[in-house]
Amino acid sequence: MTVSYNDGRTKDRDQHRRVDTANLDSFGEAVINGKRIEGHEVTGSQVGPPAAPRITVSSTVAASDESTSTVIRPDPKDQITCGRTSLKSISGIIFSKPRLSTGKAADLQMDVQIPIPSKKRPLVVYVTGGGFVIAAKEAALDLRTYVAEAGFVVASVQYRTLSDGANFHDSIEDIKSAIRYLRANADNFDVDPDRVAVWGEAAGGYLASMVGLTNGYKSFDAGTNLNQSSTVQAVVDKFGPSDATKVAADFDAQSKASYASPTNPISLYMGADAATVANPLTYVGASKPPFLIFHGTQDRLVSPTQTLILHNALNAAGSRSIRYVLEGAGHGDMSFMGDSESGLPWSTKETMDIIVDFLRASIGADQT
Repeated sequence: MTVSYNDGRTKDRDQHRRVDTANLDSFGEAVINGKRIEGHEVTGSQVGPPAAPRITVSSTVAASDESTSTVIRPDPKDQITCGRTSLKSISGIIFSKPRLSTGKAADLQMDVQIPIPSKKRPLVVYVTGGGFVIAAKEAALDLRTYVAEAGFVVASVQYRTLSDGANFHDSIEDIKSAIRYLRANADNFDVDPDRVAVWGEAAGGYLASMVGLTNGYKSFDAGTNLNQSSTVQAVVDKFGPSDATKVAADFDAQSKASYASPTNPISLYMGADAATVANPLTYVGASKPPFLIFHGTQDRLVSPTQTLILHNALNAAGSRSIRYVLEGAGHGDMSFMGDSESGLPWSTKETMDIIVDFLRASIGADQT
């Protein structure tokens, strides 16, 4: 575990190794646990990040209904800046030791950022993307820091993926386990246990939605700290899939065929449950936590209508959902594919302040 401060101080409690892994977000191919999956050059039974992704990217994106959403055009030059507030950062915290398909236990870790001075604050649990193949908790450090500096404790969590032989249910269990752990140790992390939000991007957006929509579903609670609640009070979903059977609905014919393949990661991850218990729409109701949803009009990995159908379903059921459409924006930060500018609309002050304002309105915030 490593404890550090943004004034340069560092305390090493053990030899925690930082992993600099790209925030991959694909539904491409690999060989994992003996099965060939589209897009990655990996062989054998691998636990951990796959290598050399070859991602299926649609050549076209069909226009979709924007009448129930707010369209924004963030200025890519108006980027967030961090460093205005003192933070304490603790990395490499082991919060769960679930069994992998190999029978071995996994050490699932989280990184936590805590505003200074010390006092009880609302908690935001960040769920990284990775195409359900990897879950690099180190991702989106700038975005997480910006939110932490706004007065929130921010915890970025690792979860089991296809690379570990896991499925959607396992990943949801892991995130809920992290929430229970943080509630059980609220005093150690300055967490107000009554004010918790979950925020995810892409695959993480899907998981964040599932975590929020399954508040109170005990079938997704497993592991330790079961005397604690895994309920959240707000959800932020950035371009996450919802109904996986329609994830390529806005794309070209070749992409639709690729996503429909039984060896596609999303197919392997959700299996026969894609249209039922793995589908966020199954759990939509009138008393769900408030949602903030985003999508880019030029997302070529997850159809923009994926968040639209979830947004409309939530509002139709009597819950509250706000959806923003970023004109011309793609699937988040795609710098791992050589596109160094794709992430800029998502790290503007306009976009990030929408998130901060929503969190303040939903779970409150104590100014630092």
